[in-house]
Amino acid sequence: MPKLKVTVGERDRLGDRTRRRIEAAEEGVSLDDAQPVLNFESYADLSRLLSQKNLELLEAIAEHEPDSISRAADLVNRDYKQVHRNLSELEDIGVVEFEGGGSGKAKKPLLAYDGLEIDLPFTDSGSDTDVATP
Repeated sequence: MPKLKVTVGERDRLGDRTRRRIEAAEEGVSLDDAQPVLNFESYADLSRLLSQKNLELLEAIAEHEPDSISRAADLVNRDYKQVHRNLSELEDIGVVEFEGGGSGKAKKPLLAYDGLEIDLPFTDSGSDTDVATP
């Protein structure tokens, strides 16, 4: 599984990237290295994804692979309804998927990606950002 690149307010830059990739595809260039991108309109929208509770939930799913939403709720010591709501929101943005479900069957939450790569440039430099380590 690839990592999901998460950005904020970069619609124009992503549009340019998409146009370049379309042109490359038309010229026969392989695009197997495509990284999925999730762009949020605002930092407030991003903060919902990166809430402590959501990150704990994603980590619990990655480590324990719960077979149901109820088991995921148990792993993070939270109410089923809250966890169900959070997982549904994460499914809506494509971070979580469900397997199974249906009449009387448990839905198993699955991570759609290996991790999140957060890209938050503070200026519109138009160039790639160097990686800094603490």
